[in-house]
Amino acid sequence: MRHYEVIFIVHPDYSDKINIIIEKYKKIVLDNSGIIHRLEDWGRRQLSYSINKLHKAHYVLINIEAVPKVINLLETDFRYNIAIIRNMIMLVKKAISEVSPIMKLKEEKKEKK
Repeated sequence: MRHYEVIFIVHPDYSDKINIIIEKYKKIVLDNSGIIHRLEDWGRRQLSYSINKLHKAHYVLINIEAVPKVINLLETDFRYNIAIIRNMIMLVKKAISEVSPIMKLKEEKKEKK
């Protein structure tokens, strides 16, 4: 099995259904003998450039260990899911399970409040 980092951006109109969307992709990975090393919901964030006249969207990061068949299933689902406006799947050398820099910043901001 290989290690992958999956990031997808959800249309802001579907932000209220983000838990259902995340569970759907978790189920795809876990049903095909995959392992989820890290799952982070970054929340609604500003886009660097507008996509389809949108300026904000909901970001999700998942680090998984899976066979290439799972990646094909994810890519196909991302392509035909109208809630997903962008996605990126990268092959990584090893499992990444530590907290991402974006989540560290969010935690620091919460601690300051």
